[in-house]
Amino acid sequence: MNERAVCTISLINEAKVTAVKNATPEEETLFRLAETFRVLGDPTRVRILHALSLEELCVCDIASLLGTTKSAVSHQLRLLRSLRVVKYRKDGRIVYYSLDDSHVGNLLREGLSHISSQGVSP
Repeated sequence: MNERAVCTISLINEAKVTAVKNATPEEETLFRLAETFRVLGDPTRVRILHALSLEELCVCDIASLLGTTKSAVSHQLRLLRSLRVVKYRKDGRIVYYSLDDSHVGNLLREGLSHISSQGVSP
C-alpha cells in the first residue's frame, strides 16, 4: 500500500516544540551555516577542499591537480577564505593554503562517509 507520510490530524506537542525552539541557533548562525553548506555545493570547491584536507598546497599545485587555471583556483580560494573555510600562510613569495580548522575536514569526511553508507563509492 502506498501511504503518504502526512499527518491526518492537527496535534502539537508543545513541550517538544518549545525544546526545539530553545535549542535552535540564532538566525545569523543559521545563515552562516547555510553559507558554509552552499560553498560545499560546488564540485570544484569540494575538490579543492579535499586536496587541502590531505596537503597544504599553493595555487599552482591546486591548478595543476584540477587541470584548471591559477586564476580560476584563486577565485575559488578567495570565496573559501571569505567564508573562513580555508586559510593561508606566506613563505617568501609563495602562498600556501590549508583548511581553516579541523571542522572543515570533519565535514568532508562525514559527507564521504554518508555517501559510502548509501552504497555509492566516493
